[in-house]
Amino acid sequence: MASRTVDVTLVSARDLRDVNLVSKMEVYAVVYLAGDPISRERVLADRTGGRNPTWNATVRVTVPASGSGSGALRVLLRTERPLGDRDVGEVILPLTEILAGAGDEPTGATQGAYKVRKVGSNKVRGVLNLSYKLGGVIHPHAGQYQQVGATGYLAAAAAPYASAPPPQQLSYPYPCPPPTMVRPLRISSR
Repeated sequence: MASRTVDVTLVSARDLRDVNLVSKMEVYAVVYLAGDPISRERVLADRTGGRNPTWNATVRVTVPASGSGSGALRVLLRTERPLGDRDVGEVILPLTEILAGAGDEPTGATQGAYKVRKVGSNKVRGVLNLSYKLGGVIHPHAGQYQQVGATGYLAAAAAPYASAPPPQQLSYPYPCPPPTMVRPLRISSR
């Protein structure tokens, strides 16, 4: 299956809803391909921005080259808190939108401002400014893993060993302690 990389540059967010009641928000972002927890990439938290964080950080995610199906690139905005991090909102970028009109060659950066929505809802929680650019399509080689030559790894592993290694002499710096006598416990019925 052919794939390609997407370099997502998270520039900034503005007018995010404040989900911390006591402390100032320290917002970070997690970018991943929906349904693929291995592809998660995190951007460090902006400690001073509060409701208007600025990152200017780039993450790279590998996506299917075709973009067929209902795949999407998700950007989850969270805030660090002492008692556990909390979701601020998310932006969902459908792969069909990202890959529309792109050939097999790398593309230039596409910039945009996207509405940050509450997770699992349509309530708007702010605006996220980001840009993305596509890498070239990577086609796997068809017969790369199908044939192993006689001089390959499997042939070397199947060859018999010349001889067994000699037994190792164990030497301890101190002699074993003498066995100790343990007296049985007497239970009295007084």
